[in-house]
Amino acid sequence: MGYWLMKSEPDVFGIDDLERVGVEPWEGVRNYQARNMMRDEMKTGDLAFFYHSNTTVPGIVGVLRIHREGYPDDAAFDPDHKYYDPKSDPDNPRWYRVDVAFEEKFSEVIPLSWLKQQPELSDSPLVRKGNRLSILPITEAQWRFIMDHAHRR
Repeated sequence: MGYWLMKSEPDVFGIDDLERVGVEPWEGVRNYQARNMMRDEMKTGDLAFFYHSNTTVPGIVGVLRIHREGYPDDAAFDPDHKYYDPKSDPDNPRWYRVDVAFEEKFSEVIPLSWLKQQPELSDSPLVRKGNRLSILPITEAQWRFIMDHAHRR
């Protein structure tokens, strides 16, 4: 099983939105490294932390599950869609997405400021300076550490 962290701005699509709809395509990722993780590495059943970014208190707010493995992001083919990419071609898609399913909302945000202070997370790309990817791999040990903290609150 793989473990991930997936970032979204809560005013665009937050944990409450995912809880309401249950399953949703994670579309609009326009970074090749993040695209490759969705296309090549994420598997059905993998778990991911839902991270709220670009907000007053950025941090982990819950858990989602990969519901469907990577497939072409057809928003890239629609000229009327905000994620349209004129260089993307249905015969040779440039962008991919996964479907995610709601699993759990934490009672409190686990703030980035707290995550950065934890020695157990010092080698995580999340706390490394300059890492702005919207999708990040998480080790099993890091996953368990964060989950233990979330359930103690």
